[in-house]
Amino acid sequence: MSKRPLTYPDAGFTQRSYSQPLEGGWPEGYRLVLRSELIDVPDHAAAFLRLAEGVLGWDLHRGSGLRVAASTPRAAAGVEMASGVGLGPLRWQAPCRVLWSAEPVLNGGLPVPGQRAGFGYGTLRGHPEAGEEGFYAELTADGRLFFRVAAYSRPANWFVAAGGPANRWTQELITRRYFRTARRLAEGTG
Repeated sequence: MSKRPLTYPDAGFTQRSYSQPLEGGWPEGYRLVLRSELIDVPDHAAAFLRLAEGVLGWDLHRGSGLRVAASTPRAAAGVEMASGVGLGPLRWQAPCRVLWSAEPVLNGGLPVPGQRAGFGYGTLRGHPEAGEEGFYAELTADGRLFFRVAAYSRPANWFVAAGGPANRWTQELITRRYFRTARRLAEGTG
């Protein structure tokens, strides 16, 4: 595991099991993004497994237009990765460290209802933001499938802070792409 420090002091708030709500309990002084979408597909269990695999295997990020450079092919605690944000060769590498990951819990090859699979990462030096983001494939106790994103961040430097509206627009664009990609992953078309 890298000894490089995270760029913010409030680490670990995205690590929330299925029984913990995503609403409330976030650190002060950050911009908070909480998004959730019900994904209605014929076979929620199979779609949950596809979505969880796509989230943990970086396909969510790649399918959202980000170039992923990771030290392993799968998200796991301690893994460092960077996503390239930008156009063509003009990309800002955004380095992060995975703080936690949750694999799907299976029983007889089928996912157990009432769980979240996914991961959360925190920002490292060089990332335009300082904060954390969590990505969750959720299979509810009653068998519904959700994709959720929880993030708290603030600009990492004055340059990013000066870009206020453009920075928020970029975050919003990428978040919308995450949800579009999550639907395709769950449907098996992504």
